[in-house]
Amino acid sequence: MSKLPQLVLLFMLVITGASAQNASIVGTVTDADKQPLLGVNVFLSNSQKGAQTNENGRFEISNISSGELTLTVSYVGFKTQEITTTITSNETKELPTIILYEGNEILQEVVVNGERRNKFSRKKTAYVSKLPLQDLENSQVYSTITTDLLKSQVTTNFEDALKNATGIEKLWTSTGRGGDGAGYYALRGFSVQPQLVNGVPGITNGTINAANIERIEVIKGPSATLFGSTVTSYGGLINVVTKKPYIGFGGEVSFTSGTYGLNMISGDFNTPLDKDNNIYFRLNTSYSTEDSFQDAGFRKSFFVAPSLSYKVNNRLSFSFYAEITQAEQTNPMFLFLNRSAPSRARNLQELNYNNKLSFTSNDLTLKNPSANYRVEMDYKLSDTWQSQTILSKSSTSTDGYYSYLFDYGILEGTTFSRLINKQNSRTNTTDIQQNFIGDFKIGSLRNRVVAGIDYFNSTVTDNSTGYAFYGNVRANGQVIGDNPFTTEVENDSYPLTTSGVDNALASQNVNNIKSKTHVYSAYVSDVLNITPTLSAMAGIRFDVFDNEGDLSTTEDDYDQSTFSPKFGLLYQPIKDVVSVFANYQNGFTNVAPALVGDPQNGDQTLKSFDPEQANQLEFGLKTNLFNNRLNATISYYDINVTDKVITDPASPFNKIQGGEVESKGFEIEVNANPINGLNIKAGFSNNDSEIVATDNPILLGTRPVEAGAETLYNFWANYEIQSGALEGFGLGAGFNGASERVTINYGPAGEFVLPEYTIANASVFYQANKYRIGLKLNNAFNKEYYKGWTTISPQQPRALYANFTYKF
Repeated sequence: MSKLPQLVLLFMLVITGASAQNASIVGTVTDADKQPLLGVNVFLSNSQKGAQTNENGRFEISNISSGELTLTVSYVGFKTQEITTTITSNETKELPTIILYEGNEILQEVVVNGERRNKFSRKKTAYVSKLPLQDLENSQVYSTITTDLLKSQVTTNFEDALKNATGIEKLWTSTGRGGDGAGYYALRGFSVQPQLVNGVPGITNGTINAANIERIEVIKGPSATLFGSTVTSYGGLINVVTKKPYIGFGGEVSFTSGTYGLNMISGDFNTPLDKDNNIYFRLNTSYSTEDSFQDAGFRKSFFVAPSLSYKVNNRLSFSFYAEITQAEQTNPMFLFLNRSAPSRARNLQELNYNNKLSFTSNDLTLKNPSANYRVEMDYKLSDTWQSQTILSKSSTSTDGYYSYLFDYGILEGTTFSRLINKQNSRTNTTDIQQNFIGDFKIGSLRNRVVAGIDYFNSTVTDNSTGYAFYGNVRANGQVIGDNPFTTEVENDSYPLTTSGVDNALASQNVNNIKSKTHVYSAYVSDVLNITPTLSAMAGIRFDVFDNEGDLSTTEDDYDQSTFSPKFGLLYQPIKDVVSVFANYQNGFTNVAPALVGDPQNGDQTLKSFDPEQANQLEFGLKTNLFNNRLNATISYYDINVTDKVITDPASPFNKIQGGEVESKGFEIEVNANPINGLNIKAGFSNNDSEIVATDNPILLGTRPVEAGAETLYNFWANYEIQSGALEGFGLGAGFNGASERVTINYGPAGEFVLPEYTIANASVFYQANKYRIGLKLNNAFNKEYYKGWTTISPQQPRALYANFTYKF
């Protein structure tokens, strides 16, 4: 062959190759709120070709070979997407808008300053419905407290964090005692404890460390269909989402110091562990000490929380999380009012209470070690189905002295008897979940489905002593020893020392109780898009409760089973902007059998009961206006609780299921970013609760004491200067409050009323690229106020905190 034909052939091949490489792909990448994302990586798989999106979310990749190809779209904190398409020679192909969704709760979003404007709002979660739904797509109501809000308020404890959720109020602080030592809160008229961590049970006898909180989700209304009855209440549930690994290297160290001896040092470290960036490790840790504002009392705690995420490939990933806490505290001061007789005092003035007194000493402490572990495996079965397998375990203990002051109602004046015991108890839980999550179409109808099975086990061991009488005191602090009718002070009779208390407890019996419960559940829930703007949700749970009770006897063993359904309808008159919704939700509580029959005649028998039932009807409106600058939720609910076990009016020896409580009200929550740099969170709720059927005629028609205040409100605004010489400086201010509420209720003659309150708070800060300095003033006007649930508990006076955080 001559050289000329070879050159011609070579020239033709070059021209053909050049032509084949002349195609281009263009497109736009946004987040779920339709906001363009800057800096998203878009590249061709098995190729070096790629591009990044500009400020409008646009990208272009040129000189592409024709044929089928796969694009990988990735961005920090968002799920990576793979898109397959076909392109022909010389074609410039415009792809449909690519929407990236925030991480799958394993790799959390890293919030860069200015990246998200409405920083007090997070409108998507995979926990509330066990599906990754936008808030506007969810017919259930929930409040979210974000980490940005907690930083703005220099939040040092879980109780202060929860003040930002609409319609929730602390009833009493964490006591640390065995079994129920976590704090109690009123939510939609019913008491609830924070017992859910990352969507699965996470039991604690103490308080939750604020340094490890990514966000808090307060889920409203009976929620047994997806979460069962063990960790929920009829008013809702509290889910704590902890910090987890994210893509990249970084972290921060933080130190906070303040009034009443508060010192807290925290560390947060995140790093990849392999060169391919498939394994990420994050470590959070904190040590804190704080004294009481009273004459005695303190709390100190240390926790370490390692977490690991491992992306094996595009189909399989694992995550591991642990939080190990060591805490020690004196039990907080409560005055327990008599639940069986009217109190001699009806208000704080008549009580003549000196709230600076703790009635304890720093020698008498409780230790609350706890640990939570969670392992998760996520496997992509297909383009439409994913498997999620979760194993979680928790362990919490109580060891030390617990005391309380109780009004027996038989002593002169406002005299309280001190009772004290030595706590020694442990609670261990295991939860195993297998979920199958689908997103598919049947014809033109989109289905988002979660179907799962759940096994929960709880084992409680109690080796505590009985309670010993340890002197009488008056609310003003006067110690009156054994004789309540004399003014003689007998301080030496009952010394608040470990040796003195041990002597008093020497004659007390020690419990030897071990009990177990098992819960076996299956559930399914489907969100069906009838049209792009109209959806229906339906779900049901079947729950089998197996109570072994005290393992030394079979007399308290019992089994119960029940169905728990839920339904919802949601319509978006303006898609992704406004939705109106209605829901029906169910909750239940298992009821132990009770002895009925006249004990004097020896004809008692064990009678079984059905579970209590709570049913909620709710409707409302949600908005996402002005490009996510205004998120609002307005809702009205009506919860009816039936089948409460009460004494039969026809026979004092019989029990029937005739008790009933009704709780209804409305809530308004607003998260706003009206101008750049200004973020606002506000909430208002009004709850009307009433006992409508009971065996105690005195309580008929009254408000249950667990319902808390009728009216609650909260507000916080934070403004950061965006440019100029003062860029980075900012101010925060807000308030929260409640109407007066009855902490004990035995009719008009037996009420004890706690007064209303409004507490103002403020902060000032400077935030730079690598560090943040902040000052926070709590209870700025030094308001004296109280919380309580058949108790009286004084709250902290004015306190000033300073924080320094360095980021790397």
